[in-house]
Amino acid sequence: MSLNPLANPKGVKLLCELCQKPAYLQCTSCRVTYYCSEEHQKVDWVGIHEKICSLLLPLRTPIPLVSSEEERKHRQAQLLNRQKQMIDMTRTEGSKLLFEGAHEAAVPAALQALRFSIAVYGLSSVELVPAYLVLGEASIGLGRLSQAEEYLSQARWTVLKTPDCDAAIKSKMYRICGLLQAAKGNFSEALKNYANDIYHAALVSGPKHVKTSGGYFHMANVFFRKGQTETAHNIYSEVVNTWSEMLKNVVNLEETQAESTLTSFVDKPTQGGEILDEAQEAEAIQMLHAIYDLQQNNSNYGAANMVMLLHTLALLHTIFWDTSRLKSSYRTL
Repeated sequence: MSLNPLANPKGVKLLCELCQKPAYLQCTSCRVTYYCSEEHQKVDWVGIHEKICSLLLPLRTPIPLVSSEEERKHRQAQLLNRQKQMIDMTRTEGSKLLFEGAHEAAVPAALQALRFSIAVYGLSSVELVPAYLVLGEASIGLGRLSQAEEYLSQARWTVLKTPDCDAAIKSKMYRICGLLQAAKGNFSEALKNYANDIYHAALVSGPKHVKTSGGYFHMANVFFRKGQTETAHNIYSEVVNTWSEMLKNVVNLEETQAESTLTSFVDKPTQGGEILDEAQEAEAIQMLHAIYDLQQNNSNYGAANMVMLLHTLALLHTIFWDTSRLKSSYRTL
């Protein structure tokens, strides 16, 4: 990607995509994105801009004057649909990057999700909360705990003002609050937050669903750090079992259908027909490999538990065609 240096005319204020400071560089591809420095351009490119560069021009170009009210409404509806698609894309990409440990790269995606959410839903909508949570988790990963607290305070306040807030959003909010408390060493508060996370996730998906397993995984991490290893090992095993059942369902469904043309775990249906996105794929990889790294030299984990874990990893890599890791998992077995 190349950049154009800018000499802004008097009265024209162009702002950096990341920090909102005066911008002096322009993306030469979309020509509607600006930066204060090459460093911020590179961070934005890696985080999200490479994926959305070609999509930004129609979103940031004013709707032209049209001759009929019907045409104007059609163009507004088209713009709204594009903005909502961008929200979904940037939220998913930000979450995926977090599970991959790319905390700095997740920030640009979350900022885009926040901007488009504000444009579509307004400043006080609960639809802004997922973006706040990605920004909060990224800040925790970068060690910026005070900044994380600010994002989470905004998320909590918005949820508090929304009596009918979706339980899935509450679940995610409690999970990130738990991560913050764990990062501060407040393990009791972390466990309370993870318990609330599990409760709200179970309301939506059930206690044995992969969407609930993340809360259990983080709870096990806290017990492990507290030295309560037996409790931690038991919870880790339940997380593995949950993913194992889901992955076996996916494999069984594919065996009953025509040969799939999909090349990744993305868009693979679960038993109930639900679609798992890239972020959930990344979450599975992150959790299962973290458990394996923790337990591979632990004789107390038990042979049966280790076999189940390795089999689950093999299923995971089979589904998204990671043959090198698949062979490694079966060699270990």
